[in-house]
Parts: sequence; structure tokens; C-alpha cells
Amino acid sequence: MTLVKFNNGLKNNAVNPFFNDVLDSLLNDSYIGNKLVARVPAVNIAETENEFQIELAAPGLKKEDFKINLDKNVLTISAEKKSESVEEGKKFSKREYSYNSFNRSFTLPESADHSKIEADYTDGVLKLIVTKKEEAKFQSREIAIK
Repeated sequence: MTLVKFNNGLKNNAVNPFFNDVLDSLLNDSYIGNKLVARVPAVNIAETENEFQIELAAPGLKKEDFKINLDKNVLTISAEKKSESVEEGKKFSKREYSYNSFNRSFTLPESADHSKIEADYTDGVLKLIVTKKEEAKFQSREIAIK
């Protein structure tokens, strides 16, 4: 089933166009959707001949904020950041708390070597290299025709 967004002609309503624009912006799909998507960082996963590469976009964090665990064949990447800002003025005090966290899990294939996993965090991108087992690496050879 496909959902189709209809424009019922309410936007061109000459009676009260401001009300319709405000209502449309509150009910817009991207208004709600972007807030949910922003909580989990985007991930790129690539496979080469010798390894698997996992890149996670997580700008604004430090490498100390990350926690990477391996339980059997499940690789879990999580991060938690808390910050507090206090600004005091003449007759007011303003406090802003910020708490960001996420948790991503990946099931590693049988060909992954669990003892050879490396992680590096540079320029807002966490990059993990998971080496393949020797017997799982691509082996190419020429096959002779009889």
C-alpha cells in the first residue's frame, strides 16, 4: 500500500492563508520525521577483499564518548554525551541541559575475524575495520578448460 500526500486546495484559500500555512508546517512529514532520524547517526558499510569497513557519522563527539562492544557476533556501538551550560545575567539565570545518546548494533558475518577489529575517530566519522578470516578472503584463480 502506498500513501499519497494530497493537496486539497487549502493552500490557495484566500480567506485565511496564514492559518493554512501554519497548519501545513505543523503537519508536514519532514517536521516530525527529521527529529526522529537525527537521533541515530548515518552508517556506511563496505566490503573489500580483506575487510569490512563500517563508517558512522557522529560529529561533535569525542572518542571518549564512544563505547564499542562485541558480544558473540554482535558489534554494538554506543555514545553518550551530556553537557550543561550556565549563563547568569542581571535578573535572570539560564540553564540549558543537553543529553545525546545513541546505540547501533550490527551482526557480523561468520567470515569476520573477531580478534582483529580496529576503530578510529577522525573529523566526526567513526571508522571501524573488521578484518576477514584468511579462509574467507576472496581467492581468484584462472580455471583451465579441458
